Amino acid sequence: MDYDTWSDRQTATTVTVDGHDLEVAYYDEGPAEGDTGADADPVVFCHGIPTSSFLWRHAAPELTDDRRVIAPDMVGYGNSAMHDGFDRSIRAQEAMIDALLAELGLETVAFVGHDLGGGVGLRYAAHEPEAVSKLVLSNAVCYDSWPVESILELGLPDVVADMSVDDLQDMLRKLYRNTLYGDDPDEEFVDGMIAPWDSQEAKISLSRNAIGTNTSHTAEIDSAEITAETLLLWGAEDEFQPIEYAERLEEDISTAEVVGLEEANHWVPEDRPEAYAERLAAFLAD
Repeated sequence: MDYDTWSDRQTATTVTVDGHDLEVAYYDEGPAEGDTGADADPVVFCHGIPTSSFLWRHAAPELTDDRRVIAPDMVGYGNSAMHDGFDRSIRAQEAMIDALLAELGLETVAFVGHDLGGGVGLRYAAHEPEAVSKLVLSNAVCYDSWPVESILELGLPDVVADMSVDDLQDMLRKLYRNTLYGDDPDEEFVDGMIAPWDSQEAKISLSRNAIGTNTSHTAEIDSAEITAETLLLWGAEDEFQPIEYAERLEEDISTAEVVGLEEANHWVPEDRPEAYAERLAAFLAD
């Protein structure tokens, strides 16, 4: 699925975060009320930086025969609000998720998070334990594992000021090509990942997103408070969020299990789409 097709399948709503009314674009598919699978807990997917919900182009549709699947673009990303003047930290993204689920009338969900989205999931599962039935974290930010140097640099105003939109897209294209596993990256995925960052507003938004990477928002979480059954589904060869952090989470979360996928880097849903979807579906169905 390419990015335009994914975007066409999104809908949008407005939620309030920190007093700001913000548009949130989200993928929402699955059984209709009364159909088989409609009673299962919906699955919420949350991406990280510098991605969008397009990260889930393989994993999310694989689940829609059995349950409702919701994959928002975090505010400041994808097709969600990108204008200036609001917080984009994972604390704020957690508030966005809470507001979106309230808007959709959902009380209990399974939560799947990657990168910053994993940090959102950690916070949400710790703060709202009754709202998260199962938690899946993939190459997630946690403890003091983040942000990485390349993201920190994007948050520096001088760096972005001296960069054109084309320069930004070239930089991101090189990032993805160099960090997807193997020698032949899927250019449809790479094109989709850089597609939202196509304007001056988007360039500034990405910089605001980068500077909002506040490590204290995971360092302050007591992972031992998480009660949801947890799968740490990790790309085993990640250079950004090494699997050692998953092993640390496994020690702290009593219900957690680490599953490392070989031949997978940071972008594990894309590096190993079939294996990822299979492990995820089995965990959610158990």
